[in-house]
Amino acid sequence: MTRPTPRPQGNAARAQAAAAARQQAAATVAMSGAVDLSALKERADAQRAQAHQPVKAQQQAPGGGGSAGGSVIDVTDATFETEVLSRSTRQLVLVDLWAEWCGPCKQLSPVLEKLANASGGTWVLAKIDVDSNPQIAQAFGVQSIPTVVALAAGQPVAAFNGVRSEAEISDWIDQILAQVGGALAGAPEVDVEPESVDDPRMVAAEDKMNAGDFDGALADYRAIAEAEPDNVEASSLVRNLEFMLRAQAHDPSIVQNAAPGDVDAQLAAADVLLLGQDPEGAFDRIIALVKVTSGDDRTRARTRLLELFELFDPAEPFVVAARRKLAAALF
Repeated sequence: MTRPTPRPQGNAARAQAAAAARQQAAATVAMSGAVDLSALKERADAQRAQAHQPVKAQQQAPGGGGSAGGSVIDVTDATFETEVLSRSTRQLVLVDLWAEWCGPCKQLSPVLEKLANASGGTWVLAKIDVDSNPQIAQAFGVQSIPTVVALAAGQPVAAFNGVRSEAEISDWIDQILAQVGGALAGAPEVDVEPESVDDPRMVAAEDKMNAGDFDGALADYRAIAEAEPDNVEASSLVRNLEFMLRAQAHDPSIVQNAAPGDVDAQLAAADVLLLGQDPEGAFDRIIALVKVTSGDDRTRARTRLLELFELFDPAEPFVVAARRKLAAALF
């Protein structure tokens, strides 16, 4: 059984990894998806800019909903904070958690959209595809779909599962509005875009990363993420840097030499494939490992795959496809 080439331990290993990182930086940042560190920074900037756009501009974006008045909007992991949490401080938001393959969802969604369009702006319907936006579904603890959650003042106040009639839903909404309507300010006509201020800690960490000091940058980003668990950009950069340093420490020949049931070797091979811009190959390696392992080994393989998913936009087709393959392998 062939295993990964042993690596020096302690400070020597970190020095070796840092040297390799500096020598291969140009190749590393060319990686597809969120593992491209420069692309990740641009994506984070774009997401912050999108979150600060006026509400009307977001409603007119492609796929932004079925109502000219913005009563029905499509929401993603990236826009959830602005379009759902922030909006719910001004008006009631009903979150419709659905999926393309869900038959009952196709019965319920048109009823919700009809009621939203007739609400006159009293409330808004936020439609979320759980396959493309798994982080939101996980946050709500969704067990089945369709699920509808009502939010007011940034908090869930009521919910139901399954299909209900138009009359039942209308009565349910009226009851919620009677309880929370007075606490909501109503939808504003115009949102003012706030000015963006660079965090000096993030700037300092980015300078280290650009200079090739990946270990130093990682330490800085970790400190920020630990101090601010909600700092999405810092957490994302921690994941990417940890992956990059780990993947560069593997012998590339592990891809050919890894034995089918060797957990360490197969996880290392997946890292090398992902670093080489082959996410489908990397994911398939670990899914195959899930199929032939059990107990702690299977849990370890599944956990690593979920960690690799987080390096990419969850809406990427190859991530969605891999999640489905993983579910089939597990169940």
